[in-house]
Amino acid sequence: MSLYEKIKNREEKISLVGLGYVGMPIAVSFAKKVNVIGFDISEEKVELYKKGIDPTKEVGDDAIKSTTVEFTADESKLKEAKFHIVVVPTPVNVDHTPDLRPVESASRTVGRNLTKGSIVVFESTVYPGVTEEICIPILERESGMKCGEDFKVGYSPERINPGDKVHRLETIVKVVSGMDEESLDIIAKVYELVVDAGVHRAESIKVAEAAKVIENSQRDINIAFMNELSIIFNKMGIDTKAVLKAAGTKWNFLNFFPGLVGGHCIGVDPYYLTYKAEQLGYHSQIILSGRRINDDMGKYVVENLIKNLIKADVPVKDAKVAILGFTFKENCPDTRNTRVIDIVNELKEYGITPMIADPEADAEEAKHEYGIDFDSVEDIKEMDAIVVAVGHDQFLRFTQEDFNKMFKEGSYESKVLLDIKGILDRKEYEAAGYKYWRL
Repeated sequence: MSLYEKIKNREEKISLVGLGYVGMPIAVSFAKKVNVIGFDISEEKVELYKKGIDPTKEVGDDAIKSTTVEFTADESKLKEAKFHIVVVPTPVNVDHTPDLRPVESASRTVGRNLTKGSIVVFESTVYPGVTEEICIPILERESGMKCGEDFKVGYSPERINPGDKVHRLETIVKVVSGMDEESLDIIAKVYELVVDAGVHRAESIKVAEAAKVIENSQRDINIAFMNELSIIFNKMGIDTKAVLKAAGTKWNFLNFFPGLVGGHCIGVDPYYLTYKAEQLGYHSQIILSGRRINDDMGKYVVENLIKNLIKADVPVKDAKVAILGFTFKENCPDTRNTRVIDIVNELKEYGITPMIADPEADAEEAKHEYGIDFDSVEDIKEMDAIVVAVGHDQFLRFTQEDFNKMFKEGSYESKVLLDIKGILDRKEYEAAGYKYWRL
């Protein structure tokens, strides 16, 4: 009987190593079909899951309460599993070089608890070659076993979109790869248990690694193009959103929009690809150009905020500014690698310490990562300027009257409103006299 059959018949278990915004939903999904061990090094996170609390808001508390996933922070429990899925972050360092410490640490953990006949599948986004050149040697060293003989390895890039209730594990075609035909077949069949959209069998592990890293690089470049258009059209006095709406009537126009590019994928993955290219003697032209544009958008937003404060005759130093939204994307509590922090830091260069309100964000995470304490939306009053930085559903429901309450008393012409995501009706606020600006 193959490993796949044993897993399907609940004679062997699957483990998920890393229970964050991506790993936890995968664990919950698999647990509907097979026996699953969910491991994370954070005891605090594991305890929340055991209590039926979903801090990520990805599947909800009810799903956590009803799941059969065996949540644990005890790595020795991994010995009970024969199919390991590693889903840990792959961030970049300050100098934009890959930070492989999380995936290396996870490889050591799995390696220490690996048993003969196991398969290890990595889902973390990496540059081509990491799985075979870095992860496999760690697994061999820690386990004392030989890859290809005692255990096998594969790679299947994660494609879950945090905060997205439509594009989930089950509904997105899953790219899978294995070190040989046997491992590829087992890995494909295991994922087919939960992925209704089906799987794509990549030719090799490196092909699968490359496919993932270019998916987000492509999005990054397209958004950079939109951001550059926004800068150009702003100088021309043309509304970028109106231009894109008109251009979007053509059947083959790609619907991308300007904005801050943060999170763990789009703003990070391109650096993995360009890093490997540099090692091979090629300096990226397009990819790094796009990254430079996107990395500078926070500064560009603040420059326009300052210009509008000056136009409104508001003294820049100590101006009262509030930022609505701090997460890296709408309707998601995740604040890690949010580019809203660029706006905060740039404002401080002008002597402005903004109030920040985000009812969706993980407040503890923001405090730990950035040293930021959130204010409540109700506390935002007497402002000179408001920056709507994230398009949370709650903010979409705000009316002009709601914004009026946040500003100082006085003429509308002194009210500066920056709408980074373009969620408000521009004509409505301009007609009222607001100094309205958006990308």
